[in-house]
Amino acid sequence: MNISKHEQRTLHALAQGGAIHHIKNDVGDIVEVNCLNRDGWRLADCTLALFKKLRRRRFIRSENGGPYRISREGLAAVRAQLDNR
Repeated sequence: MNISKHEQRTLHALAQGGAIHHIKNDVGDIVEVNCLNRDGWRLADCTLALFKKLRRRRFIRSENGGPYRISREGLAAVRAQLDNR
């Protein structure tokens, strides 16, 4: 499956334990997203359009209104990368 560089970077951060925190408006629509890696750093690549694309492809999911995390489909789609720690 073809995944862009920004999608790959976001999914890799989520696979390592990150989460996408969302902010809703009065109607209940998601208007802002913040993608945080496991260390608490924010990813600048994660935009609202990228979030919607990942959600539409079912690579991320939320349970009980919590932050969005990577799903099994997302884990299968992400390519292995070296962790430069």
